[in-house]
Amino acid sequence: QVRLVESGGGLAQPGGSLRLSCTPSQSVYTFYVIGWYRQPPGSQRALVATITHDRKTTYADSVKGRFGISRDDHDNVVHLQMDNLKPEDSAVYYCQGKRDIDSGELYTYWGQGTQVTVPT
Repeated sequence: QVRLVESGGGLAQPGGSLRLSCTPSQSVYTFYVIGWYRQPPGSQRALVATITHDRKTTYADSVKGRFGISRDDHDNVVHLQMDNLKPEDSAVYYCQGKRDIDSGELYTYWGQGTQVTVPT
């Protein structure tokens, strides 16, 4: 069974940093793409950053220049380094992985989420 486990959330002051980690039950390099999404209270879940199997990355405009997504194959983890945090970054952050299944199509998996709080 495929599972994604997030860690690293917590409280950070404005301008501070946090590093989130996503550890799948399978090897990270077997996922077509792994990404981070976030959902503030009362809002829709939205893309933060993604990294593909060949290490291509994408970022939401709101986090460009502040967040960095990376993959560590040896430790089998995808990190989201969050620098210069702002109150508007406060949200539950979810790890998402897309992985090929027997049908040849991708299936989407979600982690349980980790809370990030940046007070005003």
